[in-house]
Amino acid sequence: MAPWRAAAMASSQLARRAARRLLSSQHRRHCAAPACPWLLGSAPPVLAPSPVAAAAAGDRRGFCSVRRFTGESNAAAAVEEAENGLVAGGDQAIDFPGGKVSFVAEMNFLPESQRDRINCYRVLDDDGRTISGSRFQEVSKELALKMYNEMATLQVMDTIFFEAQRQGRISFYLTSHGEEAINIASAAALTIDDIVLPQYREPGVLLWRGFTLQEFANQCFGNKLDYGKGRQMPIHYGSNRLNYFTVSSPIA
Repeated sequence: MAPWRAAAMASSQLARRAARRLLSSQHRRHCAAPACPWLLGSAPPVLAPSPVAAAAAGDRRGFCSVRRFTGESNAAAAVEEAENGLVAGGDQAIDFPGGKVSFVAEMNFLPESQRDRINCYRVLDDDGRTISGSRFQEVSKELALKMYNEMATLQVMDTIFFEAQRQGRISFYLTSHGEEAINIASAAALTIDDIVLPQYREPGVLLWRGFTLQEFANQCFGNKLDYGKGRQMPIHYGSNRLNYFTVSSPIA
């Protein structure tokens, strides 16, 4: 069997495996997971006891921010924020190496900043609630479901190709784990006419624009159907049709 045919067959098998695993995971979520309308932008259900009530009683288990963030609000501040219609944890900060970064709910472009650390913009708190004063944009249920589906697809694809790399089937692979939302949300905010100059961990933009699992597999295996004809390392995707420049690997 010709080498290119063997590579094409292997890439097709991996693409089909990714599709089957995705469909299986979607079926399990559909059958077993309870309805979560708050994922689509509405307010999350209030559980008893509420985080504010728990904070007032001295129970901090209701505050998710203690896992990763510093500067959590005390009980009195949490009650005051709730009474004023604000979300809890407004004084949180991310404790990065080299300094803490505070959260802000207002986006400003900073051509030049005198701050030692630039603040982190966000519109939702740790519990998925809208932060007061932020420019949170509602999206339709259909768009939200499409974005969620593409994030799940990207995660499944990454898992399968990463496993293939560890098995020696392909020579190189980097995942986008933890960056699925950044990939898909930024792609959804653009039009197909917008040109993208990507780096390694942004295949979600291609996925959103219609790049198929088979096309991803073709590139990773460098087979005959790969648009770069095997001249690029795996995950160095590119598509003229989708206005996506080929990923570059400059090494100093």
